[in-house]
Amino acid sequence: MTSVRNMTSGTPWRLILSFALPLMAGNLFQQFYTIADAAIVGQALGVQAIAAVGAAEWIIWMMQGMVQGFTQGFAIQMSQDFGASKYGKLRSAIVNSSFLAIVIALLLLVFGQLSAGWLLDLLHTPQAVLPDTMRYMRTLFWGIPVVMAYNLAASILRSLGDGKTPLYAMLFASLLNIGLDILFVPVLHMGVFGAAAATVLAQCGSSLICILKIIHIDTLKFRRADFSLSTRLHLRLLALGMPMAFQNAVISVGGMIVQFVINGFGVIFIAGFTATNKLYGMLEVAATSYGFAMTTYTGQNLGAGKAGRIRQGYKEALLIAFITSITIAAIMVFAGKWILLCFINGDETTTANTLAVAYRYLFIMSVCLPVLYYLHVTRSCIQGLGNTILPMVSGCAEFGMRTGAALLLPQFMGQDGIFYAEIAAWAGADIVLFFSFFACMRKVQAPRSQTDTHRQ
Repeated sequence: MTSVRNMTSGTPWRLILSFALPLMAGNLFQQFYTIADAAIVGQALGVQAIAAVGAAEWIIWMMQGMVQGFTQGFAIQMSQDFGASKYGKLRSAIVNSSFLAIVIALLLLVFGQLSAGWLLDLLHTPQAVLPDTMRYMRTLFWGIPVVMAYNLAASILRSLGDGKTPLYAMLFASLLNIGLDILFVPVLHMGVFGAAAATVLAQCGSSLICILKIIHIDTLKFRRADFSLSTRLHLRLLALGMPMAFQNAVISVGGMIVQFVINGFGVIFIAGFTATNKLYGMLEVAATSYGFAMTTYTGQNLGAGKAGRIRQGYKEALLIAFITSITIAAIMVFAGKWILLCFINGDETTTANTLAVAYRYLFIMSVCLPVLYYLHVTRSCIQGLGNTILPMVSGCAEFGMRTGAALLLPQFMGQDGIFYAEIAAWAGADIVLFFSFFACMRKVQAPRSQTDTHRQ
């Protein structure tokens, strides 16, 4: 139980930051091996290969985002049960979540393999990169059950306040992925298939580490009664997970529409846009970590009936997030060109043109980062309150703004217009979340304010 953390007492910002830092480190390692994957592909195989990987990016994100949405939703119930010290219900939630995860993973795997070609055709993927894109995407789809296993196991640990084990798992996966990338791509000449295979094998390792940790947690010593499946609990878990999965799916559809527009600008533009998108994860790595921390913090305090601590923690988390976003933005503005060159290789003209596209996009996203960080902290806090519908609505707002900006702005601004689609999406979601947060807090705080005063 030493790695399990109760977040219902203590200074909120310290709890949130101490919980988020291991997640941040783990996400950094995850992004590091994503970046290493792209850098090795770009340097060993050239601009066309990095464009091939980028052409599948939003489709892959859709599948992985749905996996993450379901598991994050399931974890909300777990964190509330843990905060309320209802350990029998916690174990039952884990068992029933695992059953649902297996079914969902298999359905997504079948859907991904059957729809891969159709989706790429729909996006007008350039013929020059289509074979490699298909090969890369299909390989990653075979790894969907592994992605589900890791995300569910990591979500279980985070709901109990353990952010360190996912960090260690991701560190191991990062090192393994880089080693396999080097072996499969430049040494064995396996092309983009090798890069995808390395990612799947590395995720197997991270899944195993998290699962082994869960087995050794005293609170999670499962009994025979814990393994009974409950239709009522399934519906409750799906009610939490489906809106989050749908939210991610809608966001990714908006991204696919952006990709459709980008594909019309040619291979150089696709490669530059992809190079910056590989840094997107680095830009939001702290935001997602604060988000995970806020979901756990909010869920545990809601289960304990401490609504006042939720509001206090939210304010302190926003302050930390804004400071972090400004710091990351400054680093990217001043060092972004050197970082981007890790992904770009070709003749002098090709490299210069690709870098110009990539840095322009990176600069615009960097200066707008506080908008993205507000989104993650606020959305995660609302989800921790058990409301996944309003965050889903914010995802629909993201879709509308991203799609509208991608289709309209290039008509007036040329290629630069596509860079603002992402910023418009963040802003649209923020507007919905701003009002949603206060509406949710009024519902939570009104009936519990007196109880909260006594418990503080």
